[in-house]
Amino acid sequence: MYKGSMVALVTPMQVDGSVDYESLATLVEFHIENNTSAIVSMGTTGESATLTMDEHCEVITRTVALVNGRIPVIAGTGANSTWEAIELTRCAQQGGADACLLVTPYYNKPPQEGLYQFHKKIAESVDIPQILYNVPGRTAVDMLPETVNRLADIDNIVGLKDATGDLSRLAEMQALLAKKVDGEAFDLFSGDDATGTEFMLRGGHGVISVTNNVAPGAMAAMCDAALAGDRELAESLNQPLTGLHTKLFLQASPIPVKWVLAEMKLIPPTIRLPLIEFEKQYHQPLREAMQQAHL
Repeated sequence: MYKGSMVALVTPMQVDGSVDYESLATLVEFHIENNTSAIVSMGTTGESATLTMDEHCEVITRTVALVNGRIPVIAGTGANSTWEAIELTRCAQQGGADACLLVTPYYNKPPQEGLYQFHKKIAESVDIPQILYNVPGRTAVDMLPETVNRLADIDNIVGLKDATGDLSRLAEMQALLAKKVDGEAFDLFSGDDATGTEFMLRGGHGVISVTNNVAPGAMAAMCDAALAGDRELAESLNQPLTGLHTKLFLQASPIPVKWVLAEMKLIPPTIRLPLIEFEKQYHQPLREAMQQAHL
């Protein structure tokens, strides 16, 4: 259903910490003009963990309105509370989102059967396409390919964002899904910029990207080449971005990427506690990565 270069969009904020909807509108137009294929609103990079439920729903609804049907909007609606995840998914559906992205429940550390039942319950409760999101480095729980394979049998669970950076996971998932009659209907997305190009060259459908926030045109061109199977072109387009793929994680995301966007005069330099401003010792390495990427 979705493919290519999808942005894990930041949530711009005013100096007082309130959501900056004017800058949000600027970002939406920036991405549409630069061929981003979908916007992921209120994911990890969108600081979903520090917004209230009302703010969370409002950002999704406003993003949908700003996009106005030009590209898909995928709403991050995961939580470690099943009830909260259902409520967020329902509000995203009511707000007009095209699909939802649901991170594995963090902190609780459920077993694989718990993960299965959690996602099954949400899928049965809200009739909207849902993409699983596995990021064990953040959540302290790893959804195994066998569990993803079980969940792929549920009609409105349509894909997986894998942020492990482990390319062997892609091959394992492809082998499992190939055994299903409708296996091709389940999309596989990278959530790791450093391995995203190779992920697509090996048959993945796209990347939900932090780098895309600051270099959307370059990311779109690279993804198009990778999806077309043109390894030489994809790797050459990715080369200037490699510094960003790593340096945007010098501190916890989205601290570095919001600093770059502020340097680009696209958003104010504001982030919510417990995250703090980008530390000065990291400014120069990230500036060098920006120069390498021609920002």
